Amino acid sequence: MSAAGSEDAAPSVDAFHRGRFVLVQPQEGHRAGLDAMLLAAAVPDGFDGRLADLGAGAGAAGLAVAARCPAARIVLVEREARMLAHARLTLAHEANAAFAGRVDLLAADVTLTGRARRESGLADTSFDAVVMNPPFNEASDRASPDALRRAAHVMEDGLFEGWLRTASAILKPRGTVALIARPQSLQGILTALGGRFGAARILPVHPRAGTPAIRVIVRAVRGSRAALVLDAPLVLHGEENGFTPAAEAAINGRAALFAR
Repeated sequence: MSAAGSEDAAPSVDAFHRGRFVLVQPQEGHRAGLDAMLLAAAVPDGFDGRLADLGAGAGAAGLAVAARCPAARIVLVEREARMLAHARLTLAHEANAAFAGRVDLLAADVTLTGRARRESGLADTSFDAVVMNPPFNEASDRASPDALRRAAHVMEDGLFEGWLRTASAILKPRGTVALIARPQSLQGILTALGGRFGAARILPVHPRAGTPAIRVIVRAVRGSRAALVLDAPLVLHGEENGFTPAAEAAINGRAALFAR
């Protein structure tokens, strides 16, 4: 399907967390799934502060936190008009009525700096936590013909520096940031964290035991000087092809990946 055709198609309504919330998203192009659910699971159980989901798309990660943490307040930050429209449909869906009142939508570019960022609505020290699923495919990877999917997945030079700079600016002291990326992005992530965040925890995600990691989930604390910790890996699939109990609990909002 062409990019134009995918824009004209009716959106899909997809259930997550075993039906606890739904996402209204494009049928083609940029669609949320496993990565967003794992990212949301990086937020501790019982989180009761204000959280920014940077580059939120239709809102998958932020809504997953809202559905699991009944006192959390969420701001979905997205710059693409098409995804903002889907996020609005998502918040208006009756299946999300139980928590939609705790979720706001902000049209803003994550890479803005200084006064421009503040005027867009991303004020300094205004959040307790930030989650992000930035575009992490290399430009040399096979590009999608869908322009929106390409923008959401292809990494630009200095991406982690820009996104983590914004996270540091908008977080309160001792606030936390969590992100999901490919393992090959880890060096750039750690470099961008330097001088801003400490107490970094790295959780490798493996498709099966004995296979290389396909994702890393990184969580860090603004202003901390504590040492980096490499956590035991999360293995997604067992011998019977289904999810392992730990992966299933995280993906379906029944358990967090990190303790508070």
